[in-house]
Amino acid sequence: MSNWVEATVKNVTWWSETLFSLTVNANVEPFKAGQFTKLSIMDGDKRIARAYSYVNAPENPDLEFYLINVIDGLLSPRLATLQPGDTVLIEQHATGFFTLDEIPQSDQLWMLGTGTAIGPFLSILQQPDVWKKYKTINLVHGVRFNNDLSYQALINELLRVYPAQLNYIPVVSREEPLQGLSGRITNAIESNRLFEYVKLDPKPSNAQFMICGNPQMVKDTTALLLDKNFTRNRRKNPGNITVEQYW
Repeated sequence: MSNWVEATVKNVTWWSETLFSLTVNANVEPFKAGQFTKLSIMDGDKRIARAYSYVNAPENPDLEFYLINVIDGLLSPRLATLQPGDTVLIEQHATGFFTLDEIPQSDQLWMLGTGTAIGPFLSILQQPDVWKKYKTINLVHGVRFNNDLSYQALINELLRVYPAQLNYIPVVSREEPLQGLSGRITNAIESNRLFEYVKLDPKPSNAQFMICGNPQMVKDTTALLLDKNFTRNRRKNPGNITVEQYW
């Protein structure tokens, strides 16, 4: 039996000229917040497929994905033309270990993401377990421009419900930020501005870091944290740094 099923497009939300969310309905297997699946189309007899993390909470029947329209990409430009009622193929089975049950308990949880990589964090933050497991949760979103800061309604609702636990820190690199910090996440960590901004002092004994984004960002951020004596988190040897690369 094929692992691919047909998904019906319910909604397409454009956040900027290149960023959009695709919401579909499909009969897929249960997944954990933080996992990803694949969307695909057929080009003749060739399948074009890419992995995307779920943004929605697992209990939500509306399956949501956050995408960037890569102009010369093979798949995203076609997904960007979809309209409600259109269909796309989705892989039934989700995968990935970027999930809450893989992260040790700690006082602080730092979610560091760039661009569309905020998606799995939003899925996790819609789960009640994360608020029971960590005293303070810091959602750090690195973008180029202020209008790349999408999902503000959802984030503001989380801030309203969990005002004493959640910190939201945008980091804007190519213009003066309307909120948060300027520059890149790596610069903010290296200078300690990120931690000073929320008046926290993360240490290996009190903090966990989840990092998701482009491979260079993940590599550079991991190196900075390793220099600060944090360690990689592995099942056989739990540590502080858990990563997910986005391509």
